[in-house]
Amino acid sequence: MKPYLLSLAVGVLVGGIYALLGVKSPAPPTIALIGLLGMLLGEQAVPVARKLIVGEPVIAFIKTDCAPAILGEQAAPKPTRDA
Repeated sequence: MKPYLLSLAVGVLVGGIYALLGVKSPAPPTIALIGLLGMLLGEQAVPVARKLIVGEPVIAFIKTDCAPAILGEQAAPKPTRDA
C-alpha cells in the first residue's frame, strides 16, 4: 500500500508543478515519454555515481542492473550453461 500512496503523492506534486508552469496535464505523449526516460536514467545515475566514488566496477553493474531496469528484463544478461 505504501508504494501506491507514495506514487499518488508524487503525482500530486508533479500536477502542482504542471499548474505552476502552466503546462496542461496530461502532458503530450512525446514529452511524457521523454520525462519517464529521464526518470529511469536518473534512478540509475545515483548508484553508478556511488560506485564510481568508492572505486567499484561500474561496467558490469550497468550491464547486470541498469540495463534491465531501463530496457526491461530482455536486456538482462543470459545465464551461461556450464557443460
